[in-house]
Amino acid sequence: MNKMTRAGFRIALLQLKVGPNKSENVANALSKIRSAAKDNGARVVALPECFNSPYGTQHFAQYAEEIPSGETSCSLSAVAKELGIYLIGGTIPEKSNAENKIYNTCTVWSPEGSLIATYRKIHLFDINIPGGITFRESDVLTGGDKLAVVPIDGAKVGIGICYDMRFEELARLYRNQGCDMLIYPGAFNMKTGPLHWELLARGRATDTQSYVATISPARDASAGYISWGHSMVVDPWAKIIASAAEGEEMVLADIDFGKVDEVREQIPISSQRRTDLYSTRLQDS
Repeated sequence: MNKMTRAGFRIALLQLKVGPNKSENVANALSKIRSAAKDNGARVVALPECFNSPYGTQHFAQYAEEIPSGETSCSLSAVAKELGIYLIGGTIPEKSNAENKIYNTCTVWSPEGSLIATYRKIHLFDINIPGGITFRESDVLTGGDKLAVVPIDGAKVGIGICYDMRFEELARLYRNQGCDMLIYPGAFNMKTGPLHWELLARGRATDTQSYVATISPARDASAGYISWGHSMVVDPWAKIIASAAEGEEMVLADIDFGKVDEVREQIPISSQRRTDLYSTRLQDS
């Protein structure tokens, strides 16, 4: 008797152009979201990091808005409901007036237009590569402290943002919570992108035997921060099954969660971990 296989879904990654006009950025995203759902049958649509704002510490305060009352959140809620899709809302700079803080935040919207998850970037991008790039998100942003596990059509999806990809502990925590897929909106740059973007996506897929999706803004050579692009979907065997180049592009992939079960059964690393010697767990709250 054949084993019962789990349903999957079609996902669209939107590698979007981002300019200085927030309203134009949001309008462009809405247009591409509609195309992904109406013309290409996507059940899940994912946007890139900082899709409504140029990426840079000098921009975050100016473009920040509250969630879910801000204009970007309202637009994402409405389009998710209009199309009946799950929408992984990339990230926007989030202003928390109550805390007087700014976060880099991903919102997730249900087919009814409800906000079903928020994830604030946990690991802030503070690096110094002489002759390459120096960047300090922590000069402006505050790091989050909570994971986000999103149920979608019987699967569980874990959310991370950009620099979070480098921390295998976060991916392991999501695997421990039963996640079948990890989604990372991210904006790697022209120094780290060629070296590590694909490597980390495939590495996290190997570590967790999950699907991994990474969604970058399109490359703009005139921007102050130039994104690498190359959004991609990686399967649980760590094979790239769909990817973009550097420009504005839509990446489509059909996700089969039966493949997750197959890989985990054939190479059962989760049950073989020596948790008597080591473990990765959430700190007690």
